[in-house]
Amino acid sequence: MTAFHQITAPRGNIIDGAGYAKALRDRLAAHVANLKNAHGLTPCLVVVIVGEDPASQVYVKSKGEMTQAIGMESRTIRLPDTTSEDELLKLIDDLNRDPVVNGILVQLPLPKQMSSLKVIDAINPDKDVDGFHVSNAGKLAVGLDGIVPCTPLGSLMLLKDAAAAHGDTLAGKNAVIVGRSNIVGKPMAQLLLNQDCTVTIAHSKTKNLAEVCRGADILVAAVGRPKFIAGDWVKDGAYLIDVGINRIEIDGKGKLVGDVDFDGAKDRALAITPVPKGVGPMTIACLLNNTIKAFCLQNLFPVPEGV
Repeated sequence: MTAFHQITAPRGNIIDGAGYAKALRDRLAAHVANLKNAHGLTPCLVVVIVGEDPASQVYVKSKGEMTQAIGMESRTIRLPDTTSEDELLKLIDDLNRDPVVNGILVQLPLPKQMSSLKVIDAINPDKDVDGFHVSNAGKLAVGLDGIVPCTPLGSLMLLKDAAAAHGDTLAGKNAVIVGRSNIVGKPMAQLLLNQDCTVTIAHSKTKNLAEVCRGADILVAAVGRPKFIAGDWVKDGAYLIDVGINRIEIDGKGKLVGDVDFDGAKDRALAITPVPKGVGPMTIACLLNNTIKAFCLQNLFPVPEGV
């Protein structure tokens, strides 16, 4: 598991995800420079994107820029949306066999002719820097050291930092996660269990969801529905992590909002992530973190402290 570094001071009760991500990237850049000096090798991340989904194009561009900014090698492979599943699987097999490639990320969503589960399963788990492969999910579930999904990992870093800023820890707290996806909800639950929290996974069919949320010392919203968590669902003094990124129209203009009614919740929460500049920047920073970890494990190098 990635070591914890406290880097932020509380700015009111707003968690500075962008600031934490910047500090993490700076540490990772130093690790990359040290690895190059010591071994003459550079970690390499390959991102594969299929089709022209606008949001995916933005994410992939940002990932490539930040990978290069910390001194790693970045490759982006763009495929048309007419690519067959077999063609994508053949490409993944080639990347699995390429010793220069340390991390493989296939940008989701994929075109309808492809099975995301089948594609993820085809990636070598040692190069699965998204942490989605069933092997890495299994390691997390049983407490072994594997590659952890980026968004939950970044969320945990922010939670631990916020708690430390208030002289607190996560141990013993009642944590509620609203959302049960394999990408965020389930791995987030396991990470918080590993921090000695008591964890509830809630979802759309949970009875009395508002009351469940009101009992949470730690509330993680990951449902993909704008402002779904009302302000009065938040317990006074809770730590609140909003994973949602939703675009809505206000007065004819697009605006990004989270899964939480931020204005209604911010005065209740002891610490809360904004949207944007909360969890989002941490996802890419943790992707870079995972690529360095994968690089070291593949080459039998010691994993740098804090990775």
